[in-house]
Amino acid sequence: MNKELLEYTQNRELSWLRFNQRVLQEAQDDTVPLFERMKFVAIFTSNLDEFFMIRVGSLFDIAHVNNETVDSRSGMTPKEQLNRIFDLVAPLYKERDQTYIKIKKQLNPYGILGLDYKELTESEKKYVKKYFKDQVLPVLSPQIVDANHPFPHLLNKEIYVTATLKDETMSRLGIVPVPQYISDILYLPGQKTRYIRMEKVMLEYLDIIFGKYEVSERNYICVTRNADISPQDEGLELTEDFRYLMEQTISKRKRMAVVRLETAEKLSPEQEKFFCKKFDIAPNQIFRTKMPMKLSYIFDMIGKLPEGVQQTLTYRPFAPQNSPRIKEGNVTNQIKKKDILLFYPFESMNPFLSLIKEASTDTSVLTIKITIYRLASRARLVEYLCAAAENGKEVTVLIELRARFDEENNIRWSKRLEEAGCRVIYGFDDYKVHSKVCLITYRTKTGFEYITQVGTGNYNEKTAAMYTDLSLMTANKRIGEDANNFFKNMSIGNLNGIYEELIVAPYTLKQTVLHLIDEETKKGSDGRIIMKMNSLTDVDFIERIHRASNAGVKIDLQVRGICCLLPGVEGATENVRVTSVVGRYLEHPRIFSFGKGDEQKIYIGSADMMTRNTEKRVEVALPVLDQDIKEQINHYLDVLLKDNVKGRVLTQNGLYEKPEQVEPFIDAQKVFMKEALFAKKQQNQEKQQGGFLSWIKGILKKNQEINY
Repeated sequence: MNKELLEYTQNRELSWLRFNQRVLQEAQDDTVPLFERMKFVAIFTSNLDEFFMIRVGSLFDIAHVNNETVDSRSGMTPKEQLNRIFDLVAPLYKERDQTYIKIKKQLNPYGILGLDYKELTESEKKYVKKYFKDQVLPVLSPQIVDANHPFPHLLNKEIYVTATLKDETMSRLGIVPVPQYISDILYLPGQKTRYIRMEKVMLEYLDIIFGKYEVSERNYICVTRNADISPQDEGLELTEDFRYLMEQTISKRKRMAVVRLETAEKLSPEQEKFFCKKFDIAPNQIFRTKMPMKLSYIFDMIGKLPEGVQQTLTYRPFAPQNSPRIKEGNVTNQIKKKDILLFYPFESMNPFLSLIKEASTDTSVLTIKITIYRLASRARLVEYLCAAAENGKEVTVLIELRARFDEENNIRWSKRLEEAGCRVIYGFDDYKVHSKVCLITYRTKTGFEYITQVGTGNYNEKTAAMYTDLSLMTANKRIGEDANNFFKNMSIGNLNGIYEELIVAPYTLKQTVLHLIDEETKKGSDGRIIMKMNSLTDVDFIERIHRASNAGVKIDLQVRGICCLLPGVEGATENVRVTSVVGRYLEHPRIFSFGKGDEQKIYIGSADMMTRNTEKRVEVALPVLDQDIKEQINHYLDVLLKDNVKGRVLTQNGLYEKPEQVEPFIDAQKVFMKEALFAKKQQNQEKQQGGFLSWIKGILKKNQEINY
């Protein structure tokens, strides 16, 4: 183990928990609209669920196989990591519960009331009882647990109502699942948004459900299961049907080992011992929560509120704007003249979709090739690809069926694409294809032309309005030839392709990034590195950044989530500044910038600096060659690094602090929204005045506060 490395690194799981605490802090921010704060509680909860299913599940697997394995960034064994995780999660539960209860109370004056049964009016109790008897009771599947009735299998993240049942002879456990096909909440009659959660309704009527028994110790529980299934662990063979294998893998996920038990009420010592034995867990894996174990209903509730209340409780509506760099008319011809960069969600995804739609009917188009990782449940992109195939174009879709928790959606789309005549391939058994590349090939009088698109985010029309991402479209022939070779290599299973412009993991992306860091290291204090990503865990990358820092290179890392590198450590990372922005939109671009001025090199792509991305995935990054686009990206990075409203600075002890609170107060995402709206209104005038980028730069330079 590299002991020097431990001085300026931290464990990835603990870093992730601190990031998720940042999400919870957004729920505690009084400047965030009240209902949006409740959404952040839901996002924090969903994040924590996935963390237990994937990361905690993986650590249990590793500990079971070999607990002597030591984490290179913290020196901890898997069991030590698990115990530390449980120690940190317990206070997060309390913080989340307090946050939820506070917001819930603040919503009451707006007519949004989540109620306990005892808080219902008499007429509401009659309504609930009738609903329970007519709609719920007939479909319940209650069970007792005794010598003749074995303990049932509890599904992952489903809620079960439990109780101790007594008769003349003995006590036993009673358990009844909350039906999946019944709404999580029951809205009560009336104009206000009054509701009661279904598990609370069932809790009240356990005497009816278990009629012959005396009911006590009423509770409801939820188990979280390990969901980290790797297809290569499932006996994958090249001759097997990969889509069928993934369908079987998804089914198996439902029966994996329990890694967490959540309870609404404190368990008695007897119950705790019973559940620990049944689930093969330790007491520190049991967490009591005073808030709902499922909070997804929050996202649907806003539509039930009066318009005036919606406007008060949510963010002011913002729709992605048309890019000022794209005129009305044919998008294809405009890209052939000049590279175009789209900036989601401030700018619309429509120009890219228009590009595919135009290609589907363009007689000069021969092929459309694209990699797909995640799609929306409704996807115009798929319809345009299908239309292209039906119009005689050769359409190749490399779809990744192992996009975690999107497997079923991707399986469904792969079938639709095949039915339309698209050629669908599934990548590699040991490497996920995470790249976001699209290539359109045109036949011309002189040969072939290409339009290549490379993005930092998925081809998902829903998340393009929720995540910040970059999408670059270019007619550069060298890049097009690279993309053409990339798809040929993917089709024949060749991961080690040679490319002139693109850098591609698992072979050239990491090596190129490390080389570019080394080049800046040689410049010493004249060197400059700015990198933006979602997560940073790769040890080789961290060590190179350490060397660059010691050489005097000024380094800014904008890392939204996990960051295993600790900045500001004397003699190791003194010249490294790490910032993180959590706000209205999910920060998602990956940008790698090296050098300054005319020598600056910028890449955008799909890869984070994580070992899984750099060595175990197919990732693509594209060089930015257009000077105007370089200026756009530099402006984006400049504003983001100056964010002192939603931005936080990572300290050398692994905690986040607010940056210095001095004017101008800059909320980067609000700046970008304002720019997009300004560009829409002032496009013609700004062309004469030097462009909207000059306008916003002038404001920043004058240290004026930007208000949205």
